[in-house]
Amino acid sequence: MNITFRQLRVFVEVAKHSSMARAAELLHLTPPAVSMQIKEIEGQVGLPLFDRQGRSVTLSTAGEYFVVHARRLLVALKDAEDAMARFRKLESGLLNVGLISTAQYFVPRLLTRFREEHPGVELRLSVGSNREGLVALLQQGDVDLAIMGRPPKEMATRAEPFAPHPHVFIAPPRHPILALGHAPVAALADWPLIVREPASGTRALMDRFFQDHRLHPSIAMEMPSNETIKQAVMAGMGLGFLSLHTLELELKAGLIEIVPLETGPIVRTWNIVHMQARTLSPAAEALRYFIIEHGEAYLAEHDRPWLEQMGGGAANEAERRGRAR
Repeated sequence: MNITFRQLRVFVEVAKHSSMARAAELLHLTPPAVSMQIKEIEGQVGLPLFDRQGRSVTLSTAGEYFVVHARRLLVALKDAEDAMARFRKLESGLLNVGLISTAQYFVPRLLTRFREEHPGVELRLSVGSNREGLVALLQQGDVDLAIMGRPPKEMATRAEPFAPHPHVFIAPPRHPILALGHAPVAALADWPLIVREPASGTRALMDRFFQDHRLHPSIAMEMPSNETIKQAVMAGMGLGFLSLHTLELELKAGLIEIVPLETGPIVRTWNIVHMQARTLSPAAEALRYFIIEHGEAYLAEHDRPWLEQMGGGAANEAERRGRAR
């Protein structure tokens, strides 16, 4: 088949968004140009790759098979480009960075500092709605690096921890549980909880916390985003459990309060992750090093005031547990 990599990129974008118009917008092409490229690919393959219904398109059975091979070819081309860039020692070009949704509250500010030192690097962010979505982006080669909490064990990746990641229970101001001071963990079972969906890393951490303490919490509601949980807690619908890094604005405004626990902070780590089989470009290596070098100090600066408000050496305990994990 005489198909170009440019045509493969067009095909993959149309498949990803189920829209020729959206693919044209992202690729800076006209919709007729995208349609023509798809027709040429289908002519080469000899099979329809999309089922068309009005303006929407969905992959045909043949298209579902073909998109797997198209992605592999594009990943192989990107690997070749990155390998050649390493020989040229170029810190430039496009770098795709994947984030778990919780990381979007601090990563853009870190990347702004990175761009000041590396102005030749163009950054593109992809935010996974939850851990599973981000793992899929890594596996498909859609991102060069991913910033996440719990690294995937189901595939060969290199994960490097760079900072503690505290999680806290939250309540609206003047909630009765706040009057307990450093509340016992058992007190949490007396109040309804508003939590993330089961596919979320935040939910997995909370579930493990309650299992360790042999408690059965009262789950009032599951929500697929940090923002909706915060709004529900502020409305008085229950307590919440979220990453401390999602709460800066609400804590400063006094709209939400942290529930101090006698057990101290619940901490895991932030990791920067990439596929072991892929060769990182100089730009990706530069960002990897920057995150590892500066990420912990940056987050500690923002976390410490709130952890110190929790008392009991929570700030030092968070740093200790983060290093231990």
